[in-house]
Amino acid sequence: MRRTAGLLLTLPLLLVVACSSSTKAAGPATPSAASAAPTVPAPVSEAPPMPTLSGGGFGSKATITIPEGQPSGQFVVNTVTEGERQTVNKGDWVTVNYTAKDWTTGKDLPSSYDPNGKPQLYQAGSGQLVPALDQSVIGKKVGSRLLVVAPPAAAFGEQGSTQLGVEKNDTVVFVLDIMESLAPDSTLTGTMTQPPPTLPQVKDNGKAPVTITIPAGQPAPTDLQQAVLIKGEGKQVKSGQTLVVQYTGVLWSNGQQFDSSWSHGGAQAVQIGTGSVIEGWDKGLVGQNVGSRVMLVVPPALGYQDKAQGAVPANSTLVFVIDILEAV
Repeated sequence: MRRTAGLLLTLPLLLVVACSSSTKAAGPATPSAASAAPTVPAPVSEAPPMPTLSGGGFGSKATITIPEGQPSGQFVVNTVTEGERQTVNKGDWVTVNYTAKDWTTGKDLPSSYDPNGKPQLYQAGSGQLVPALDQSVIGKKVGSRLLVVAPPAAAFGEQGSTQLGVEKNDTVVFVLDIMESLAPDSTLTGTMTQPPPTLPQVKDNGKAPVTITIPAGQPAPTDLQQAVLIKGEGKQVKSGQTLVVQYTGVLWSNGQQFDSSWSHGGAQAVQIGTGSVIEGWDKGLVGQNVGSRVMLVVPPALGYQDKAQGAVPANSTLVFVIDILEAV
């Protein structure tokens, strides 16, 4: 939930935030480069001459060797090694590590495996990334390593990328490791523990918003309240990470639902610990484990304070149930 609206961060804004950070790994997500690119032809699986790979395999930085001769000009997506997990569908939240090289200049480009690098998290087929990332993963399995030869139309077009050091009309080679994929209707499963009776009770509804029942006659807490309903076993959430979450929010005053990820097409991505969301989320989610379902009772001081926001009156205590599906 953003500070200034009743909705979570939308994907374009999230990508702008990622690209303006000091993390070089966010480079391929440049929206302007993706939106300015011309129509991209359907990719092929082979078009000699092809780069060769050495070094480590899936999950480690690749060494890309450019062959003699000019690139074919075709958009190539070649499966180097095929994973054994689920297939990535359009609209899924996908996490990708990558190595990159400029074919035209021969320069190595920033990689997510670099010391300051970071995996790329995005919705496949959203059109917000360069096609080399946006389109290449669709139909591929999690755990796959892809070799992508991206002509300008599938890379940075006539604009290039000053952040990555790619000149206009350069052909770029990517090696993509598909680390994870989450469908928009993903939720957590498992035994759910109810919080104390002085806090709201929660009913799981499967692939639909949970039901949150406010305790009758109970005054709203004045401090942030946290309850872990399902304890995840994943990594701890750190400040500055981007989370994929499924969430529902209601008002303590009357139990009315005012927002839910399900109203926006399913799981959403938010940056946490950076002031991009209300303070109650920043304080309540940092340190939680991926795979956890967390209830937060957020007092006005850590929510919207004395400002009304859409269906949320001023000085409202807010109750959220949040599934933490991924953190990058």
